[in-house]
Amino acid sequence: MFERFTKDARAVVLGAVGHSERMGAETVEEQHMLLSLLDREGSRASFALASLGLDRHKESVLEALAEARRRGGLSRADADALSGLGLDLSEIVSRIEEAHGVGALESEGKGKGRGKGWWSGFLGGHRPFTRGAKDLLTESLRIALAQHDRHIGDEHLLLALTARPGVPAEVLADHGVTYASLRRVLYGGGEAKAS
Repeated sequence: MFERFTKDARAVVLGAVGHSERMGAETVEEQHMLLSLLDREGSRASFALASLGLDRHKESVLEALAEARRRGGLSRADADALSGLGLDLSEIVSRIEEAHGVGALESEGKGKGRGKGWWSGFLGGHRPFTRGAKDLLTESLRIALAQHDRHIGDEHLLLALTARPGVPAEVLADHGVTYASLRRVLYGGGEAKAS
């Protein structure tokens, strides 16, 4: 599969591994892919993000991702579902942090989703990818094929992030970056088209 990845897409995957390492995570997660995409310059994904104004709100995105990590990786939708059951996630997080320290629920370094496969070989034995990160890579292939694109670019990784439920998609949507808005920017439909 990685033979189909463009130079930019490979850089995103390797950048995600770097973010995982710097954050002390044992695995590479979808949020690491988003962080790596935010680092990119001069690519189709970076053009699309800039066209949608995300370049001006990068700090806000980083803060939202950090807050989600603090909640143990749970999205606002998860928190709302728990609230519907009478559980206040903010109160739970506060109590756990009182007892175990700030950030005790952070998903970093928990080792979830361990496993090896073709992605590990590409990365030379670096941290394994979680199931969600592996599924993201597979979804990027589906999106590229649906667009009749011969290669998987960083724009396909970005589209895949917005097409899947979870914290990265939620954070991006909160900042005006959705699957539909990205498709308009990347493939036309009245706005500037990334080339």
